Amino acid sequence: MTVTVPTDRDMRELGVRLAGLLRAGDLLVMTGHLGAGKTTLTQGIGEGLKVRGPVTSPTFVIARVHPSLAGGPPLVHVDAYRLGGFAELDDLDLDASLAESVTIVEWGEGLAEGLADDRLEVIISRGEGPGEIREVRIEGVGDRWRDLPADLV
Repeated sequence: MTVTVPTDRDMRELGVRLAGLLRAGDLLVMTGHLGAGKTTLTQGIGEGLKVRGPVTSPTFVIARVHPSLAGGPPLVHVDAYRLGGFAELDDLDLDASLAESVTIVEWGEGLAEGLADDRLEVIISRGEGPGEIREVRIEGVGDRWRDLPADLV
């Protein structure tokens, strides 16, 4: 499924809608160039999950945990940009909290797929020219996401 996202506000709203599908144990692996909107989408997911914020890029701390304010799963937000490989990602012990959290790994392509058989792979690309238009491709992997709702757009 591919969604055209014209503004940052629309990216956050997509995140809120996506959060409505998520539950404890879900993994999202996000890919996209710097400034593509990975953290903005995650902010919307955090809003939809009603977690304690603010949700900001965890680039320098590598990972942040945002507890739920509504009895739902916490959001584990990881930035794998500065990690040197799977061994460093494994050192974060994400598998210890994976079952009870929604886990988002930015820059996770090629690193985080091994954390779960079922996951959403989110690829964000920016359009050329002026404006904030992005294309967000969401691919479900595994049985959990076999019937990814088309009405997410």
